Amino acid sequence: MYTTELDKSPAGQPVTIEDPELLAKFEARVAADDFIEPKDWMPEAYRRTLVRQISQHAHSEIVGMLPEGNWLTRAPSLKRKAILLAKIQDEGGHGLYLYCAAETLGTSREEMIDALHSGKAKYSTIFNYPTLNWADIGAIGWLVDGAAIMNQVPLQRTSYGPYARAMVRICKEESFHQRQGYDLLLEMVNGTPEQKAMAQDALNRWWWPALMMFGPPDENSPNTAQSLRWRIKRETNDELRQKFVDATVPQADLLGLSVPDPDLKWNEERGHYDFGEIDWAEFYAVVKGQGPVAQERMSERRAAWDDGAWVRDAADAHAAKHAARAAA
Repeated sequence: MYTTELDKSPAGQPVTIEDPELLAKFEARVAADDFIEPKDWMPEAYRRTLVRQISQHAHSEIVGMLPEGNWLTRAPSLKRKAILLAKIQDEGGHGLYLYCAAETLGTSREEMIDALHSGKAKYSTIFNYPTLNWADIGAIGWLVDGAAIMNQVPLQRTSYGPYARAMVRICKEESFHQRQGYDLLLEMVNGTPEQKAMAQDALNRWWWPALMMFGPPDENSPNTAQSLRWRIKRETNDELRQKFVDATVPQADLLGLSVPDPDLKWNEERGHYDFGEIDWAEFYAVVKGQGPVAQERMSERRAAWDDGAWVRDAADAHAAKHAARAAA
């Protein structure tokens, strides 16, 4: 769901000397927009980049279920409960698709989950902010999933085949997530003055974290150039952020809500909105795990993994039993 904000590779990775002929053939295939498949030769740095990006994307889908799950029992109607439950189930499916895609690169599900629970792997910083009221669920659908769609639509053309194919279905479902969020807020702004105030408050709190989802500015994103050349990414962080602002501001106007940015204005010459400076100190602090509910999120995630151990054990035993019968 959320990939570009965490595009710095881990330090201390060994430098691999690649076969020049194989590397040249690989570069030519990528430049020709061919898909790279699991059994194809690829540079080790390409494989590492994909493992990091896809696994972080998967982690974000799974952790993203937590803030919404907290509101399932407090949804204001059966209709809203059913919609939210369907959305949460989608996020779990997205995580599954993405873990499977990452496994084709030679990593295991256990390694990826362990990296998440130990703090070695990251997930989208947006989920380290609290959901304080029901309007936040609408803001997550509209803004957070809207930013995710902006990130993910280009990934349908990413150079690694399993990742690109997984993104086709994910993007279709994310468009539903955005629509349900916008519809929820539309109902609230047309409700009581208190409900509209709640919607405005949610926009005030989620606007800037949503802009941070696209990652650091391009000049501070050292791996972007390489990812663009290898067609892992198709657009830069700042390009995607600008597209999101341009698309979302008119939607806020239709809702009758005010974007919390005094510097926001339409630039006729550029044909884009100008917007204020993001608090990058906050961004980097949240990336480091200092978000308002970062510890709570990981504590809940580890508890869910431990509580589900019996299900995994039962599934393993069932598979082993069938394998033994087949062998006999």
